Amino acid sequence: MLPDSASGYSYEECKATADWLLAQAPVRPLVGIVCGSGLGRLAEILKDQLVINYSDIPNFPQSTVHGHAGKLVFGTLKGKPCVCMQGRFHLYEGYPIQKTTMPIRVFKLMGVETVILTNAAGGLNQDFKVGDIMVIKDHINIPGFAGNNPLVGANDERYGVRFPCMSDAYDRDLQQLVHAVAAELDYSSFMQEGVYSVLGGPSFETIAECKMLRLLGADAVGMSTVHEVIVARHCGMRVVALSLITNQAVMDYDSEKKANHEEVLQTGELRAQQMEKLVSTMVSRMELRNNKTL
Repeated sequence: MLPDSASGYSYEECKATADWLLAQAPVRPLVGIVCGSGLGRLAEILKDQLVINYSDIPNFPQSTVHGHAGKLVFGTLKGKPCVCMQGRFHLYEGYPIQKTTMPIRVFKLMGVETVILTNAAGGLNQDFKVGDIMVIKDHINIPGFAGNNPLVGANDERYGVRFPCMSDAYDRDLQQLVHAVAAELDYSSFMQEGVYSVLGGPSFETIAECKMLRLLGADAVGMSTVHEVIVARHCGMRVVALSLITNQAVMDYDSEKKANHEEVLQTGELRAQQMEKLVSTMVSRMELRNNKTL
């Protein structure tokens, strides 16, 4: 049985949370960054930081996963005002899907225009190597096939339309920017592009599930990101998303390999510096409509 999907946060509650955060924040953020498993160091590159624990934020969920610090960090990155989530929320933590995506709505109500999402993912494409960074060009929303979508329930027109388009969910100009920046930084040897599939978790995928997902066209698989993308696009924000391939999905019944969370975190550490450089350079090149401090 799915968690109660009617118990998401209302517009008024999200607005109250956004207003509370803006009252503390040194800047009104225009860029929102979400750090995946083992990638929390991305937040540490922000200048003039204000760090707020999730537990101190009104109405905010709490992160329960190792590798997700549970902190919201405000600051500037290459002169651009940003807010960064060190830790996200997942379906497998038991939250209704609207609660897992509530921070993205708060981003919108704080003034965020562009969202950069990162995640740790298993590589389904056999041409991918552990440590590759995949620019997500599209997604497959497996929980959505069963009706578990963050937009289920009454639509609030203050956020967006009832039936938002998802064929352009991942901003093509921002995808091109990532590849251009990666080429300049000499990262092209470990950059990939592909389709990300989300599953509910927390158990890792079976061999049969991995084979099915590959047949469907997925290049990588994980337990996050897609629901945040859907809500961000519903709210009219631009989205770019990066998957760090932290393990190769097991596709062979004779294999002795086993997926594990420790491997995910270790790969995050190994590639953290390049991910920081890639994201910070990307942000420095972004054109934002309203680059002002509060």
